[in-house]
Amino acid sequence: MSAPAAPGPVAAGGLAGHLDGFVRAVREAGIPVGISQAVDAAEILTVVDLLEREQLRHGLAAVLLQRASQRPAYDVLFDLWWPLSDRPASGPDADGDPDGGASGDADEDADDGATLDLPDGHGDGDERDLAERMRAELARLLADGDDEALRRFARRAVEQLGRAPASPSGQSFFGYRVMRALSPDTLVAQLLAGLLGDGGRGGLAEQVARQTVRERLAAFRAAVDAEVRRRAAAERGRDRVAKSAVRPLAEQVDFLRAQQADLAELRRAVAPLARRLAVRLSARRRMGREGRLDFRKTVRASLGTGGVPVVTHHRPRKVHKPELVVLCDVSGSVAGFSHFTLMLTQALREHFSGVRAFAFVDATDEVTRFFRPGADVAQAIARIGREADVVAFDGHSDYGNALEVFADRWPTAVGPKTSLLVLGDGRTNYRQPGLPVLADLVRRARSAHWLNPEPRRLWGSGDSAADRYGEVIDMVECRNATQLADFVTTL
Repeated sequence: MSAPAAPGPVAAGGLAGHLDGFVRAVREAGIPVGISQAVDAAEILTVVDLLEREQLRHGLAAVLLQRASQRPAYDVLFDLWWPLSDRPASGPDADGDPDGGASGDADEDADDGATLDLPDGHGDGDERDLAERMRAELARLLADGDDEALRRFARRAVEQLGRAPASPSGQSFFGYRVMRALSPDTLVAQLLAGLLGDGGRGGLAEQVARQTVRERLAAFRAAVDAEVRRRAAAERGRDRVAKSAVRPLAEQVDFLRAQQADLAELRRAVAPLARRLAVRLSARRRMGREGRLDFRKTVRASLGTGGVPVVTHHRPRKVHKPELVVLCDVSGSVAGFSHFTLMLTQALREHFSGVRAFAFVDATDEVTRFFRPGADVAQAIARIGREADVVAFDGHSDYGNALEVFADRWPTAVGPKTSLLVLGDGRTNYRQPGLPVLADLVRRARSAHWLNPEPRRLWGSGDSAADRYGEVIDMVECRNATQLADFVTTL
């Protein structure tokens, strides 16, 4: 079995320094790691077999991670700091890292070369013959399901098929070249036939076989990517590669740059935020159920206890349900942000009946009807685009007109019991910002906040009126789920 680059006879200081660098990288990736967790990680090194790489991976993950969503970033960093080694470790190298680490073999120096133009063909006949032989070997390994053998094969495939023409920055390797040469996705039918045997197609057996094939192909791709990163780290250094290789955690993804693949994780992040907000508002309501002290009743009741006011009496206080009005910009420039905030609106609707949602571009329409409890958020957002009357003229943001339409059509929506939440970037396309209307809404509301997905440094630049809006309403920078969570805790 291949050993990790964390050898047995490493000096304590070298291994401790290597672990410290790994923990620091995990923390820089956005995964919170405290001192106690770092101490626990050091303890893990004394209780697991360092030659069993997967033991080490899972042991460190158990003490460093808090959520499953952090695991992909952790695995990338683990593969950079504890790479596979084809030879037994013998001690720390010159820079204090364990032998065989990412800063090792000179003949494996590489650059990620992501900007190079790749050729269309596989190369000469010898390279095509090599690709065919390795493709046959890959099919056999995928059929066998030996993960360790598949990882060793991935290293060899990157060495022999992933090498790109030399550049001034050094030798480059690409996972894309390996996948193009081996075309593993075209082996699905062959692998299914091997797994199913004479059992035939259809039914549960085929579903299980297809899932097995998908998992083995995904494992091979991951092994190829890890090997390419390892070679890039040997050339450029682990820290530099880690910054580009690790995808931001879902809570760190900018709303304005969120991709389709991020939305599922963002949806999962909404529910805890809504629950936290629900708990805070419910606690506030419970604490406010009793009004001011009724002195006369308290004194009268104390006569039975010798004048000691054991039980206090309060005047009754009318408790109202929390009311929240959400006014959301759904124009194309803030599509990712509005998608996320409307998901938050839907989650809040699950807890409170007093939530009303309004969407606008250059006109405003109430969209509360699309967010009934249990409704699918993606479908609701699609219906807003088709059915909501949010465009009056040219479909470009017009905050002034949108605010005026809102104030005219729903004059009683905002009152002394209402919290107003405005969501948008405040870019008016150089049209009237409608400051007097907004100021009047803020004056009538119990509280008012504006969440802006743009960095604070851009407020007031170009057609942004965010700095002017900030003079009449509490303007909060809210570029990702982490900042949104911080806002919720203070709401």
